[in-house]
Amino acid sequence: MAVNQEGILLDSGTNELEMIVFNVGEGMYGINVMKVREIIQTQPVTHIPNSHPHIEGMIRLRNEVLTVVNLMEVLGCVPSRDPSQDRFIVSELNKLKVAFRVSGVSRIHRISWEQIEKPTELSQGIQNATTGVVKMDEQMILLLDFEKIVVDINPSKGINVEQVRKLGKRERSMKKIVVAEDSAMLRKLLHQTLSEAGYEQITFFENGKEAWDYLEFIKAADDQQLEEEVQLLITDLEMPMMDGLHLTKRVKEDDILKRIPIIIFSSLITDDLYHKGIAVGADKQVSKPEIIKLIEEIDLLI
Repeated sequence: MAVNQEGILLDSGTNELEMIVFNVGEGMYGINVMKVREIIQTQPVTHIPNSHPHIEGMIRLRNEVLTVVNLMEVLGCVPSRDPSQDRFIVSELNKLKVAFRVSGVSRIHRISWEQIEKPTELSQGIQNATTGVVKMDEQMILLLDFEKIVVDINPSKGINVEQVRKLGKRERSMKKIVVAEDSAMLRKLLHQTLSEAGYEQITFFENGKEAWDYLEFIKAADDQQLEEEVQLLITDLEMPMMDGLHLTKRVKEDDILKRIPIIIFSSLITDDLYHKGIAVGADKQVSKPEIIKLIEEIDLLI
């Protein structure tokens, strides 16, 4: 099953996503179609000695060698009774292609980000593995945090404050930055790295809706002081309530707020999807976890 990303949600900024629903064991899970290159039948896997327990091995897909991550291991599920019915979801995130083993794939749903809820703090096990919960057809579908799964296996694929320290001592900046990022782990890492880079006046929000409401509040209080209160907006793409594309589109369509430069910072910045950020007016787009590139773009914009 090939996934044609050119035909997915042609109108950028609709605050919708197309979600592929799949199962691992008895659980139902979802992945944003924009992360999926194709879905293939399983094939023989070459074992990698001394690899992480979640890594099943490697496969060769045409001219590429891909690492296979077994989601049964990640989620603590028993292996499939009939592994021949398993599927590999070939995904691209953080500019890295990975094949995820799942028990089966059902269908694609088109939903609004407003339908997605954050996992509660009480469900710590779920929260550690997922970014959201979708209630659909009497079922609860969990959106898995694939970026965290990859970083847990290989921490070098995450944001590293040590990279910023290599830039040398930097002047402390009083520029005020607004960040919309739903991952608590990434908010903490961004705070550490941007502070190390000299940017300490940062206001964080858990989703695009909260960031939009804040910008509207600033504008309503005194639109003449907007540039003094917000010099830059950094936004993730995948967020409950309002995603980064819709947030960017609304800001850039507002006669006053459009003066704020916007950087999209997401694992979904790929050659095939770059046009979506351009369509909604983003000033810059940086792929996670390229924190040095993000800091360089901030320096240029403010």
